[in-house]
Amino acid sequence: MQFHHNGYVSADPRKQPAAGTGIDRPKQLPDQMDVLVVGTGPAGIIAAAQLSQFPQVHTRIIDRRPSRLEIGQADGIQSRTVETFQAFGFAERITSEAYIIKETTFWNPDPENPECIMRTDRTPDDPTGVSEFPHLVVNQARVIDYFAEYAYNSPARITPDFGWEFKELVVEDGHEYPVKVTLLACGGEAAGLERVVRAKYVVGADGARSNVRRSIGAKLSGDKANHAWGVMDTLALTDFPDVRTKCAIHSGAGSILLIPREGGQLFRLYVDLGEVPEGDNGKVRETPLEEIIQRAKAILNPYTLDVKDIAWHSVYEVGHRLADRFDDVAPDETCIREPRVFITGDACHTHSAKAGQGMNVSMQDGFNLAWKLGYVLTGRSPQSLLRTYSTERKMIARDLIDFDKQWSSIMAATPEALQGQEGAAEFYVRTAEFPAGFMTEYAPSVLTAVHEHQDLAAGFPIGKRFRSSEVMRVADASPRHLGHHHRADGRYRIYVFADRARIGEPGKVATLANWLLESNESPVRRFTPQDADLDSLFDVKVIYQQDYASMNINDAPKIFRPNVGELGLMDYEKVYAAWESSDIFEERQISREGAIIIVRPDMYVSHVLPLDSIQDLAGFFDDVLVPRI
Repeated sequence: MQFHHNGYVSADPRKQPAAGTGIDRPKQLPDQMDVLVVGTGPAGIIAAAQLSQFPQVHTRIIDRRPSRLEIGQADGIQSRTVETFQAFGFAERITSEAYIIKETTFWNPDPENPECIMRTDRTPDDPTGVSEFPHLVVNQARVIDYFAEYAYNSPARITPDFGWEFKELVVEDGHEYPVKVTLLACGGEAAGLERVVRAKYVVGADGARSNVRRSIGAKLSGDKANHAWGVMDTLALTDFPDVRTKCAIHSGAGSILLIPREGGQLFRLYVDLGEVPEGDNGKVRETPLEEIIQRAKAILNPYTLDVKDIAWHSVYEVGHRLADRFDDVAPDETCIREPRVFITGDACHTHSAKAGQGMNVSMQDGFNLAWKLGYVLTGRSPQSLLRTYSTERKMIARDLIDFDKQWSSIMAATPEALQGQEGAAEFYVRTAEFPAGFMTEYAPSVLTAVHEHQDLAAGFPIGKRFRSSEVMRVADASPRHLGHHHRADGRYRIYVFADRARIGEPGKVATLANWLLESNESPVRRFTPQDADLDSLFDVKVIYQQDYASMNINDAPKIFRPNVGELGLMDYEKVYAAWESSDIFEERQISREGAIIIVRPDMYVSHVLPLDSIQDLAGFFDDVLVPRI
């Protein structure tokens, strides 16, 4: 963490100085704003948190609740999501209070006594070592708390406006704030008061029954699996030996997915309630809590379950639905106008909770969209950039639903039905990267290049998230995960992996560095705002192959040692060397001839280039960024 660049700081460095709209921010919801986010759930709050790094953009986030969420329904946090938490600066803090999933055990009927269950398999949670971060279980409310804290501590000082319910909207082209939104006050003396506000853009993060989705005419379609589950967060006495281990349990009496929760004693049970008959019309959702408990006891036989307290419970039917579009541009308007209204999270995709995907994918929706809104509203990018949100995220949502259908089907199947078929343990191991959040791969577009030079860095697949690896920071001989320096600050990253030339020697790295600093064709020169720090838009780092102990940081080209802040101090955290015990060139299959890796603000690899492909580097941003005036 760097925080003295504008002068000595003795207070909490996580609280950045207010700037732009964060200075004298109106306490009450104003009549006009740049972005209105509807809903403070995971998708909405991460969007607000990312937009808080764009203080020139006036962002408000509303929710019909009177105050913060206290009990969240979602709880599973993928490793990919913890990487995202790292970008927002709270991965270590939330991990310390979470339950960490290390293994999953699988239970099936005992062949010698089919009325009883026995452990039949045990698998590590991350069998391939796909991430240095763990798989967590933590209350959704705490996730929202951390993002809300980040948004408030950021320059824009964003804080939720509680007590406002979204009613409807209409887009009025030609107006400076074209989205006309009607809101209703909830609670207090103003309850029922109708009010109109205007925004340049609206983000609907208002759940599966989204009124924002309804207002733009998007359709949520799909199917039900006609299978119901009861879910309860339980405090109980039990002799079931794996109660503090994630478990998939199949028995003749039904199935359970057991998820230990944070705090040491709490655990969640997803309890199979069986097939839902035709014409049920939601009656299954009235299943009494006592019936869910009795089913759980029968499934766990011969083990006992003495329930002492239920913190929360619900009943749901498995459904898989996908919106036909994720913004307000109808198919016949695609070439006519740009989107003004977007939907995220459950507003555009719904599925079962048992694969632990919902909150995670929803947050990536919000992250994907928010930096693009920030770029457009600050004049960094053309409005056309916003088209990529629906294109990218709808594909990911479709993949999620396909996966969840398979997992839900396996979890609902009887032991007899799984005979001779792929079981839960085999499916879990085979698909481990998907539920961990690492199978997202964006197709070629203005943001994502084709794979022409992928062989130069096979371990950084274009379109997938930047997978971190340890390197040695030259300035202080400190081993660091390179990807952990990718903060959610709205910047692009350009990683220069050096060839065999040493630091300070003439060659491709020196030529590239000089071009980035001096040439009018350089993206750094063309797109960095006037009077801004050299690295305000592009964070450019270099990784050398030689031993760090042989290097003098002053020999590194100036682009890797920029002077920043009001005092013009040097940034010492951009020059690295491969670490002997964890050589990033070997681990990520990077050519010894070097490579350039471009990573976009939401941590996905945009391009891989040779060190001397200056023209390709210059042209890549032409359709993404607007040259400075």
